[in-house]
Amino acid sequence: MTQPLYKVVIDTIVGRIASGALPPGAMLPSETQLGAELGVSQGTARKALSELEARGLVQRAQGRGTFVTVRTPESSLFNFFRLRNPDGSQTIPELVSEHVTRRAATDTEASKLYGTPRDVVEIERVRSLSGVPLVHEVSVVPLPLFAGIADRAPLPNTLYVFYQQAYSCIIVRADEKLRSIPAPAPAAAALGLDRDAPVLSVERIATDVLGRAVERRTSICATHGYSYFVSLS
Repeated sequence: MTQPLYKVVIDTIVGRIASGALPPGAMLPSETQLGAELGVSQGTARKALSELEARGLVQRAQGRGTFVTVRTPESSLFNFFRLRNPDGSQTIPELVSEHVTRRAATDTEASKLYGTPRDVVEIERVRSLSGVPLVHEVSVVPLPLFAGIADRAPLPNTLYVFYQQAYSCIIVRADEKLRSIPAPAPAAAALGLDRDAPVLSVERIATDVLGRAVERRTSICATHGYSYFVSLS
């Protein structure tokens, strides 16, 4: 089945962003230029850019043009770190500790992550809010997509900005499952909790601009006066 022309334009631009040909902050060709280059109408190019803007991949500035979105640590934390103060405002999490290791993938990890990887990199972190350790976080990424990442430790506080800058891997979606569980032993020790204290477990699969599942993350959160904040529309 033939794709609509505007989706062909979208796929072309996404491919250029993912390859690094259009890096963060780069200006895209105009609607007229895109139309001439790809053999589509200006209206088709406009529709493609509008959808890319809705996805958060590009930003359109009146009178200046369209630019590849630059993810900053602040915007990444706002979009993907969900613990908030009771009034919905954000407190920036601090990185308390980190361990980065390469290991064989579990069967579950291999089935969930792009490329069915045999080897993965595990990034174990403890984060605090206002000086109190509240989050024990284990992120697992496929080694083939993140070659050498273990040698770059310590890693920046905001991993998704780092993924984009170092590996041209732009996270655009995170699907999560939340449930209340007794604190697992590693998280209880890391957060100074009693064993089996009630905590919030957040299991995440993060997807990049190419639709690849590139990260499996499990976060154990001791909320202690904070809320897991989600805005639906």
